[in-house]
Amino acid sequence: MDRAELRELHYITHIDNVPSCLQRGVLCHNQARRIDHVDVSMREVQDIRRGKRLPNGDLLHDYANVYFQARNPMLYRLRNRVHELVVLRIDPAIVDLPGAVIADGNAAVGFTAFEPAPDGLRIVDKGRTYARRWTHQDTMEYRRRKAASCAEVLVPGSIDSGYITGAFVGSGQALRRFRALGVALRVRRNPRLFFLV
Repeated sequence: MDRAELRELHYITHIDNVPSCLQRGVLCHNQARRIDHVDVSMREVQDIRRGKRLPNGDLLHDYANVYFQARNPMLYRLRNRVHELVVLRIDPAIVDLPGAVIADGNAAVGFTAFEPAPDGLRIVDKGRTYARRWTHQDTMEYRRRKAASCAEVLVPGSIDSGYITGAFVGSGQALRRFRALGVALRVRRNPRLFFLV
């Protein structure tokens, strides 16, 4: 993937977490667990990520992670909670932050490759990462496509709130809930992103 093709990144979270994100930024898992928040992550995936180390030896849970695109298996599994969720839009300039790492798939998957950013963008398969579907008849190809749709940018510690540029919600109910927060962040509905169309 070329740098010029990277328009934005995505962070999936609960709407109630937005004020905290705007105050503290997007936190790594180890920082987030120390504050009051609504966790939408999947326990079985976090159990894998907890002990995972990057090639540099650092723990994955010490990195804030955002997706290249949120229309992925995680959001699909959370689709029954569409009225509670928001996708925060993240400035792609985070790939230039010191220590940032590119993962060409879900960082919890054993065959995912990691490279320092921004040069690591070259390992991201744009076609697989942004594909509308990740299904395939061949089991290994299905696993590759599913992992690639969860390609990530990893940033040590946290991502400053200044990199949050806007938000997407999937439903009218979520939009009303978001607006009730009274935060100064542009939001719009995107039903396709949330698997509603």
